[in-house]
Amino acid sequence: MLVDKKIFAVGISMLIIGTVIMINLSLTMPTGHVGMTNEEVIDLMMRQKENQDKNTLVGILIGIGFMLILISFGARRRKGSPKKEEKKPIT
Repeated sequence: MLVDKKIFAVGISMLIIGTVIMINLSLTMPTGHVGMTNEEVIDLMMRQKENQDKNTLVGILIGIGFMLILISFGARRRKGSPKKEEKKPIT
């Protein structure tokens, strides 16, 4: 099977790291409680928005890792393929 192992390893590592961070972010989602003041509500909303933004960035990391895995399957040249040679223009 033609697989570029370096690209594949980077893709797998990005996928694993992104999944671990996403699980951690989903477990630490800030929640509110009854009787919060307006300042506490605004602070809670800001922390929830930051958590959601981090979750989006981690989703992009996972997507790039997945794309690298897919790219790794077609990145290596076959042994019998001819090498490309540049032809010099006649001047």
